[in-house]
Amino acid sequence: MPKAEKIVLEETRNIAGWTIVFSVIMQIIFIFCGFWNYKVFLGNVLSSSLMIFNFYLMGISVQKAVASGDEKEARKIMKLSHSLRTFLIFVVVVIGVVLPFFSTAATIIPLFFTRIAVTANSIVKNKKKAKEVSSQNESQ
Repeated sequence: MPKAEKIVLEETRNIAGWTIVFSVIMQIIFIFCGFWNYKVFLGNVLSSSLMIFNFYLMGISVQKAVASGDEKEARKIMKLSHSLRTFLIFVVVVIGVVLPFFSTAATIIPLFFTRIAVTANSIVKNKKKAKEVSSQNESQ
């Protein structure tokens, strides 16, 4: 596996941070609804870890595809990466649903955290950029 570039590590850390926040919120909701037990925690950890790892692998794949320099090769790399990552998610979710020590709901819900995290991260970055531009315009 190629060494991850700084941007891949940085974005993976951002997504991991958001995923942890969403995981804690999910745990709190399960507690308040009276459905929390160790299975909820284990399902959450399983799926959240999987999705953070999936995001990291996607970043590595994009890095490798860009480095290939050839559009056909890049498409092949991304297609294979997508197929393998989707299969990995499928296998882990089946494990989380079938094995009795994982909560099915807590295994499935975190699968959406990465998508929400990407959106939330974009919103925060855009607000920061807008604030910087506004500050620069005011100082001129």
